[in-house]
Amino acid sequence: MPKKSYDFAAALDLGSNSFHMIVARLQNGQPVIIDRIREMVRLAEGTDHDGAIQVSAQKRALDCLKRLGQRLAGFPAGSVRVVGTNTLRNAVNAGPFLAEAERVLGHPIDIISGVEEARLIYIGVAHSLAGNEQQRLVMDIGGSSTEIIVGTGHEPRYMESMEMGCVTLTQHYFPDGNITSRRIEKARIFAHTELKPHISTFRRLGWQEAIGTSGTIRAVKKVVTAAGWTGGKITSESLRRLLAVLAERQQIANIELEGLSAERAPVFIGGLIILLASFEALDIQSMAVSDGALREGLLYDLMGRIQDEDTRGRSIAHLAQRYHADVAQAQRVTQSTLHALKQVSANWGLDPDEAGHWLSWAAQLHEIGLDIAHSRYHHHGAYIIENCDLAGFSQQEQRLLAALVRSHRRKLPLKSYKDLPKRAANLLPKLAVLLRLGVILNRGHGPQAPCNFVLQVNDKRIKLKFPSGCLKEQPLTRADLELEAEYLYAAGFALEVA
Repeated sequence: MPKKSYDFAAALDLGSNSFHMIVARLQNGQPVIIDRIREMVRLAEGTDHDGAIQVSAQKRALDCLKRLGQRLAGFPAGSVRVVGTNTLRNAVNAGPFLAEAERVLGHPIDIISGVEEARLIYIGVAHSLAGNEQQRLVMDIGGSSTEIIVGTGHEPRYMESMEMGCVTLTQHYFPDGNITSRRIEKARIFAHTELKPHISTFRRLGWQEAIGTSGTIRAVKKVVTAAGWTGGKITSESLRRLLAVLAERQQIANIELEGLSAERAPVFIGGLIILLASFEALDIQSMAVSDGALREGLLYDLMGRIQDEDTRGRSIAHLAQRYHADVAQAQRVTQSTLHALKQVSANWGLDPDEAGHWLSWAAQLHEIGLDIAHSRYHHHGAYIIENCDLAGFSQQEQRLLAALVRSHRRKLPLKSYKDLPKRAANLLPKLAVLLRLGVILNRGHGPQAPCNFVLQVNDKRIKLKFPSGCLKEQPLTRADLELEAEYLYAAGFALEVA
């Protein structure tokens, strides 16, 4: 796909505790940060026992997004990347909230998995450090999740995301603000329990340096440095001394420490306990602190998309290889599908770059379900895509790609489209038609070139023209197209073959 050109780009992280945005000017292919905005929203704190984001928390978030939307006014589509993390991943009412949030902000919001969040955090940290090939452990404590990654250079090797964060741990173990030694011990045991399944893998991989990021870890460093307990890095001894000080305060409301902001104080103890438990479980001796984090990783990932170095393309290639996809067949289907797209993109209002990506990726993966079984292989392929970890993809993007692969044969699953975001649901039927035609025209799986064709569309009326006599020489293709006309008719399309 051709490279896109932008003067500015922005990345926005809708975290469980805070919303962070960075804006950059793009100079010679590199981002130069010109603006940073951070607001404490505490979505996780505003989530009730039923897993719904409360109205008060939604209002705080939407008010914040209105302000951020003003800063992003005029930014073209493709120059802004916005992601939601653990609270928005799990909230039962995330769908309606996201629809309103996107309207207020003026840009789409992607929900990313914990592993994808970890990958982006590592990229953000790696780009903030001086270049070296040392293996490093990176840790981020958010409002409701904690990510730990081991990687080398700019490449993460192993990533984990755990369901514990500074807000959720504080809420659960110190709900009334009282700090007792028994509550502290219970919280530490919980954190150790969450870490335990991953300890052996992290220790086996090893690392030469440990790097922390996020508001919690930066706040800890400021406090222990101000107290004179460390010379710049966080140590296990400094964490123990700090926790002892908090225990002496007896109430969260009494926590006032040099280097600790008033807005961070209410959730500080939960984050500190997670950090200390991680030091103990992983035998971390000391930890430096990085300014790079998820938002910086988002920005660099966005730069890759803009410069046609999209991580998603590599993920698709790896998945196709893992499930032994027929590369030659995928290429043939891709060529036919993109040829069809070129002819109808204007009339169907499809962006050639965006639609081309989705069709190319789906063509590469449409047969991966065969590695499980031929029967219902399009279902198997869709399940793999929706449920695996695909670096670079949001959860909504994986669902769209899975639905497209599911739709490449047999009946179109129109009812399932309704569960997708509105824009994806509107885009999917047209993409499915083009992919289906590409698959039919290459059903032979051989090197023989399919009949050349002309495709014309007028809303849901589709006319497919072939050179005279071509279909007589390919009776199977004619029979497939006759059956396809029936499938498309049931989906509201009218296919005419001439």
